[in-house]
Amino acid sequence: MSVLGIIVEYNPFHNGHLYHLRESIARVSADYTVCAMSGNFVQRGEPAIVNKRARAKMALLAGADLIVEIPAVYAASSAEFFAYCGVKILDSLGIVDYICFGSEAGEIEQLEPIAEILYREPELYKAILKKYLDEGLSYPKARENALQEYMITCNPGKKDLFSGFDISGVMGFSNNILAVEYLKALKRLNSRIKPVTIKRKANLYTTQELTGEISSATAIRKHLRKDSSGNLVRIDESLRKTLPEKSVEILEEEFSNGRGPVFFENFESIILSAIRKMKAEDIRSFPNIAEGLENRIKNAANNSGSLEELIDNICTKRYTRTRIQRTLVSMLLGITAQDFITFNNGGGPQYIRVLGFNKKGAYLLSKIKKRASLPVIVKASDFIKSDNPLINRMLEIEFLATDIYVLGYENPAYRKSGQEYTDNLIIL
Repeated sequence: MSVLGIIVEYNPFHNGHLYHLRESIARVSADYTVCAMSGNFVQRGEPAIVNKRARAKMALLAGADLIVEIPAVYAASSAEFFAYCGVKILDSLGIVDYICFGSEAGEIEQLEPIAEILYREPELYKAILKKYLDEGLSYPKARENALQEYMITCNPGKKDLFSGFDISGVMGFSNNILAVEYLKALKRLNSRIKPVTIKRKANLYTTQELTGEISSATAIRKHLRKDSSGNLVRIDESLRKTLPEKSVEILEEEFSNGRGPVFFENFESIILSAIRKMKAEDIRSFPNIAEGLENRIKNAANNSGSLEELIDNICTKRYTRTRIQRTLVSMLLGITAQDFITFNNGGGPQYIRVLGFNKKGAYLLSKIKKRASLPVIVKASDFIKSDNPLINRMLEIEFLATDIYVLGYENPAYRKSGQEYTDNLIIL
């Protein structure tokens, strides 16, 4: 029995995802596939375009067998913690043999040396990194520069360190960064899972425009935004070409019921009002707030009339847009820095939560329940008063995340709280 694990967002599930899923299954001759998927908020620091159960159904209909959830506290976190959580969940299942992820590099050998440095964190590397951070660079750029300098220092005269790629040629791309973090997490956990990577096809995930059958999720979401007349674009022919038929059907069902598309600006008033009610010292309690950033956020909220303006007024060369958006999501969901520290000190994710499965997935689930090193949650209400306070708090955040997420729906009938208690598993 060969089991493949994939860490995903599927926001939404498109033809590029279908290519990766099928290619991954073929590459390792997988008999079963498990996806660890972000919930209603995603790693870019935004709400998902449609809810997690709709996206889980897309994945199951496309060929995945079991979908488990990446908790909100990690789903909207940095690449390092997002990757660690996803890998920890897959490793904790006790049955996964391979993890397959997309990358711009397309070869593990291009990524492994960087993962090893970031895992070991030599003193020289940390000193170089601090130097660049002290110069005011963003963390991603400081890390890229530090890796380059460290490698050249340790390998004098060898600029071509990665068979045609320099550090910027690897770490300058988002999927490579995630791939490195997956490898680092495998090392940290001493996992038996074997990594495999597939080269991204056709375009970068940040590509803003549709590029035919294989288009980025960013472009697809952008296409669903308001057109020049101020009307929401639904599923037109150009968009249909980029999505599997079942994804189109699910999106159309969600949209027709007023459950999407959900965008970050749907929470504009909630976020602005929440920050305006806070004092600067209150803001300081959230993750990634340092060096007076709380004052910058407070001033921006007082002087901004829209979410876009708020983000623009906070961002600097050091504080990137995605970092600010993740911070705003933490504030929206009430995830404090202390929450994050407590969870990390407790080992990261505290449970394996099932979102959906097919017949093969049901068989997998029977094996997982016998081998898993974390509690397996099929019915969340059974665990809401767990003896483990970390499970209680993580589920509390998850339930609140859904209660807030549904406020982004167009149809008021679907905005009621408590849906984590009433929404059913997706079973095919």
